[in-house]
Amino acid sequence: MTGINITVGALLLIGSLAAFFVTVVLFPFFIRAVRELGMGKRIRVDGPQSHYSKEGTPTMGGLLIILVVGGLALVLELLRRSGVAEWGGPGSFIDAGTFAPLATLALVGFLGTADDWLNARTGDGIRARHKLFWQIIVAIVIAYQVWDTYAIRNIAVPFLGLVAIDWWLYIPFAAFAIVATSNAVNITDGLDGLAGGLLVFAFIGFMVIAALNTRPVQPNLAILCAIIIGALLGFLWFNSHPAQVFMGDSGALGLGAALAVVALITGQVMLLPVIGLMFVLETVQDIAQIVWIRWKGRRLFRMAPLHHHFELAGWPEEKITIRFWIVGALSALIGVAFYLGTRATLTTPLQ
Repeated sequence: MTGINITVGALLLIGSLAAFFVTVVLFPFFIRAVRELGMGKRIRVDGPQSHYSKEGTPTMGGLLIILVVGGLALVLELLRRSGVAEWGGPGSFIDAGTFAPLATLALVGFLGTADDWLNARTGDGIRARHKLFWQIIVAIVIAYQVWDTYAIRNIAVPFLGLVAIDWWLYIPFAAFAIVATSNAVNITDGLDGLAGGLLVFAFIGFMVIAALNTRPVQPNLAILCAIIIGALLGFLWFNSHPAQVFMGDSGALGLGAALAVVALITGQVMLLPVIGLMFVLETVQDIAQIVWIRWKGRRLFRMAPLHHHFELAGWPEEKITIRFWIVGALSALIGVAFYLGTRATLTTPLQ
């Protein structure tokens, strides 16, 4: 029996819509279950006083995002293997291009879930150095898997083309990108809807790049991005101000790491700081605040991360979120424009 032939463009739409509706349907049950388990967010006492009212809001919403994305990926794998549906690309959905992001999302996401659980139960999560250790271990394993799968010998640099890179340099560089992006998203996750919205724009940027890549053809990676985007939009339905549920470390750490892996597999990891500009700005400002306090003994900004600085400057939470979203959308457009404008020299090294 011949399967239904579906275009990749149609699957991008179907995948995102399916993930959105499944997430929206499941989240009320998830929120109720998390609340009954006593999984309420503990608010930092050194944060803005306006956040104290958020104490006890159900957290760990990223876990449901991970489960929805993984579940829909499994459905597509079964449809493809059974011959019910066919589309361009490899003979299965979970291929070399989608395995690493899915594995990263699960491994780092469940680390974040454990942290959320401990935070809700005891008020203290996993110690930062222990969390960082496991992030590094996962990042090194995934970086090696990407390097080995694609036999990477070059890295694409905007306006320069392909630059040769040895394995001993690529693997730590890729691992750093994964850990840094994971923690950058976590730092940004401090206002209702902020990190979720910025992740949507970032994944849209890399979805477009994956869909346009030709060496290798990456339709499945683009479809996975679409599923993540749909699940994030479903989450934002309940995370918009005032939030009914928080993403937690389960979502921020896992999705941030998965974003970096997607960037690596598309061959455009050097565009990650452009497409994820707000994550970079939040992290740099946070580091600058710490360094300045230790050096000068006083604050450089009103508060870190950056969104809290604007809160103390008198900006309403919704205004900060929307304005950061605008910058995130523009940076994603600029990143895709860089890719399109220099496409002749930016052909992916994953050949």
